[in-house]
Amino acid sequence: MSKKKTLGTLLAGVAIGTGLGILFAPKKGSETRRELKEKMDELVNKAKQIDAKEVKENIENKIEEIKSELKDLDKEKVLKIAKKKAKDIQNKAEDLVNYAVEKGTPVLENAANAVREKAIDVTKEVLNKLEGEK
Repeated sequence: MSKKKTLGTLLAGVAIGTGLGILFAPKKGSETRRELKEKMDELVNKAKQIDAKEVKENIENKIEEIKSELKDLDKEKVLKIAKKKAKDIQNKAEDLVNYAVEKGTPVLENAANAVREKAIDVTKEVLNKLEGEK
């Protein structure tokens, strides 16, 4: 179906819906017909104002933006980013353990080690899942 035909069909549907809504409203026939004519004139004026070239360009631009975003979701890129984040998390967890050891409290050290181990487990799980989806 051509774009012109689709736009025409859309506008006809809007006009029919508007007309039916006005016709079934509890008003005098002459008033209803006058309102229907006004609404149809408004619709024709709005249709005339549509710049098909602008609409086409906007749609094409949006499609290109979506394609660009989809490229960023490439699994290798996601995996690469996830590996870097996993390494960052592990480094921060290691820093936490080192800080707890430095402060010399066994309770903090044990808790920090637990956090580090859990962080390692979680990041490995995420990376394994991403690598399995390749």
